Amino acid sequence: MIIKIYPDNPNRRELERAVSALRDGKVIIYPTEVGYAYGCDALQNRSVERICELKGVDPRRKSLSIMCSDMSMAAEYCRIDNEAFRYMKDNHMQKYTFVLPVGSSLPKVFKNRKQVGIRLALHPLTRLLAESLGSPLLTGSLPLDPETPEYASDPELIEERYGLTVEMVLDGGIIPFEQTTVVDCTTSPYTILREGGSKP
Repeated sequence: MIIKIYPDNPNRRELERAVSALRDGKVIIYPTEVGYAYGCDALQNRSVERICELKGVDPRRKSLSIMCSDMSMAAEYCRIDNEAFRYMKDNHMQKYTFVLPVGSSLPKVFKNRKQVGIRLALHPLTRLLAESLGSPLLTGSLPLDPETPEYASDPELIEERYGLTVEMVLDGGIIPFEQTTVVDCTTSPYTILREGGSKP
């Protein structure tokens, strides 16, 4: 099922359908500032495990990432010292994933690793989803096939390929796929684990 939502002026009824699905433990595909991603309520262990299955990820070996509406929400789910807080504040409008020590509020599946990736929502619809849900979304980018990159950026094609595996696809228009820049804030000095579209 594909649901059209205009990011700058979303229909509240359609937005609430998506939020209700997340609260019910469903997995959706939603738009972010760097393309489309799987999403679920990060506080629901089984939903998180379902996205790991869809992506073929072992959470014991790979750190997971959550999408937060803002810095305040991020601080509830990871440990941010003063230096990391300043760095995140200075770079909060960049397409970054900040790797930080996992907090006690996240479910067990996150605690197999001691770190969690933190994304701060830049896409208006993403921010609304997290705000309305009241908790972060587990976020996992769709697979990128270099020969058919449109299947990670065009919602109609995404529905065609992945629609049967998720509750709904939120159509926020075509969004070119990018990678975030991943910054490990647990090392001194901080380490760039991956360079994306936003240069550190």
